[in-house]
Amino acid sequence: MTDRTTGPPPVHPAWLPDAAFAPVGSRRVLVAPGPDAGPVGETVVAELRRATAAHGGTLTVVDAAGPRLDDATVRAHDLVLVVAPRAGGPGQRRYPDAHPTAYLVAAATAGRYDGETGGQFAPDMVRRVRVGGTTVVAAGGAVGLLYGLHGVVRLGERAFQADDGDHLERPLTPVRMLDHWDNIDVHPVMGQVERGYAGGSIFYADGRVRDDLSRVADYARLLGSIGVNAVAINNVNVHATEARLLTDGLADVARVADVFRPHGVRTYLSVSFGSPMRLGGLATNDPLDPDVQAWWAATADRVWATIPDFGGFVVKADSEGQPGPFAYGRDHADGANLLARAVAPHGGTVFWRAFVYNHEQDWRDRRTDRARAAYDHFAPLDGRFDDNVVLQVKYGPLDFQVREAVSPVIAAMPRTRVAVELQVTQEYTGHQKHVCYLGPLWSDVLGFPLAEDATRTVAEIASGLPGPRTPEGAQLRAGGITAVSNVGDDEFWTGHPLAQANLYAYGRLAWDPSADPVALLDEWLDLTFPGADPRVRETLHAFMDDSWLTYEKYTAPLGVCFMVDPLRGHYGPNVDGYEYSKWGTYHFADRDGIGVDRTVATGTGFTGQYPAPWDAVYEDLATCPDELLLFFHHVPYEHVLKSGTTVIQHIYDTRADAVDVVESWVPRWEALRGLVDDRLHARVAERLAEQVRSATEWRDQVRTYFFRKSGVPDASGRPIY
Repeated sequence: MTDRTTGPPPVHPAWLPDAAFAPVGSRRVLVAPGPDAGPVGETVVAELRRATAAHGGTLTVVDAAGPRLDDATVRAHDLVLVVAPRAGGPGQRRYPDAHPTAYLVAAATAGRYDGETGGQFAPDMVRRVRVGGTTVVAAGGAVGLLYGLHGVVRLGERAFQADDGDHLERPLTPVRMLDHWDNIDVHPVMGQVERGYAGGSIFYADGRVRDDLSRVADYARLLGSIGVNAVAINNVNVHATEARLLTDGLADVARVADVFRPHGVRTYLSVSFGSPMRLGGLATNDPLDPDVQAWWAATADRVWATIPDFGGFVVKADSEGQPGPFAYGRDHADGANLLARAVAPHGGTVFWRAFVYNHEQDWRDRRTDRARAAYDHFAPLDGRFDDNVVLQVKYGPLDFQVREAVSPVIAAMPRTRVAVELQVTQEYTGHQKHVCYLGPLWSDVLGFPLAEDATRTVAEIASGLPGPRTPEGAQLRAGGITAVSNVGDDEFWTGHPLAQANLYAYGRLAWDPSADPVALLDEWLDLTFPGADPRVRETLHAFMDDSWLTYEKYTAPLGVCFMVDPLRGHYGPNVDGYEYSKWGTYHFADRDGIGVDRTVATGTGFTGQYPAPWDAVYEDLATCPDELLLFFHHVPYEHVLKSGTTVIQHIYDTRADAVDVVESWVPRWEALRGLVDDRLHARVAERLAEQVRSATEWRDQVRTYFFRKSGVPDASGRPIY
């Protein structure tokens, strides 16, 4: 209950507390956002003004139309941030169209760079260099300047130490999107935020877009600081009220877009394929019907007339009951291209989700395999999608499991733009009640060498970059990286304060998939707990570095999926929760063994969807990695793993050992009382207690279940109920 005298608790600043800006704000700063700075340039100036006012520094804002500053005045500053679309070195050909603030680069770097020669910088490209006591950030545009500023904030005092070379950065992927599964109307089953574990929506309240969008503005600031540049603001399962954001609610969508724009974030909508009938009163949604095509074209015209920098649409069609082109004998290319051609005149993009499968399966049919579905539907369509369609593919073939193989669809469509979809919200990894840092999982996925004889990574495919064996002249297409957001209106944004690290790591990995997730955790710790006692860092690393693996150890083993409870929204153990379900995803445990045979030789044939060498690696029991063994094979309980232990003993040992690990976290966190904010400490302590309870429940149910199935005792003699 809120104290009436003090009001609601303040929103936690996440990784942008004022103290994190002290190294910048305590110095002499010059910023030149240029004549085309726009709202993003204004944001950069506002951030610097706020920081210097709070920490005693000074700020010089250079007006591009004002008088030139002399070199000595420029170099009297500790930090210079300037938009200079060309920031090459001296001695190169000078361009006649020199940018009006480019001269500041030459002044600040003592001629090392002149800002007027060299290749054209993209707007999001940033060069950072330190010369003779001045740190210089030169960017191709205002959005690059924003990213460059936050890069300096992340470095803290290190940005102002000895000269450390030339750093040229830009995001690897062109689109770095968060999809919000928020509902305007509270859904009777899924609530206001589907798969949301941090309270209600920051966008909607009382059946409409909020009047006060200040919380959204704070969120936009967080996203801009980590390089996220696109947000879809409503659920991919588009219900009746949410569908009307496309028409009646467009003015409110424009208000939201106005809040995101100053932080370099474009707004998208999830739309229903059934909109022509639902909203337009048409008799059909057939993508080849001229009236349907005209309706979408006119609708797109209205959207972009209202929001000129609108991003486009996200579509879930013919999946889990959502309408789609199948009803008219059409395929997904027909459906996606319908919308793509409507938005193309405006530069819009359609993100078409590949999460399509039969959710009315017969569990008795051992050949049925939900994992096959996306490939079977989409791989034959490669090359038929328009240029402004991005196929949005979940990183695994099932559904954001704690461990599953990388989806073969990502490598199967070289003539199609592909975006990899991750899940920041912890649907299958503890509902933001459990510490489960997902950076290492995403790093493994993005760095997985899926294509071209295991030489081209998932991140390179999504970014349109070649691998070492990419054929010369290949037409590579960039898609992007997307993820389901994990925030709500909770004071800690994500419910569990430590789950904020997942949102942070997602943005940073989407920017640079090669980044070390443990180093990103260090960044997050430095920003979230600036100046904290070293014991805070040590303790949180002890919790979080391997927390994904710890969660895996007390939940589903060796690549088995969906042992969660469907009646608790996928929280907690229910080993047979999906075993006889129409939704698919089985483990097929019996008295003799466990696992899903997905081989070509004797199973569902799923391994055959992979390119070489992975098709052979996964097909062969001898070469299949242990962590995915039961994802691809049905084996006896006494099958010996590469670790030397049997499958059944691995199940017994890992569950018990993981609970011991989680229990050890509780006193270590208690020892930090007084070293971190009291409210944050109390919230984490409460969540850790629940994690211990839930992990114990997982341990006991899974161990007992497999003892009763197998009849094999635990060799350690630990009790089984």
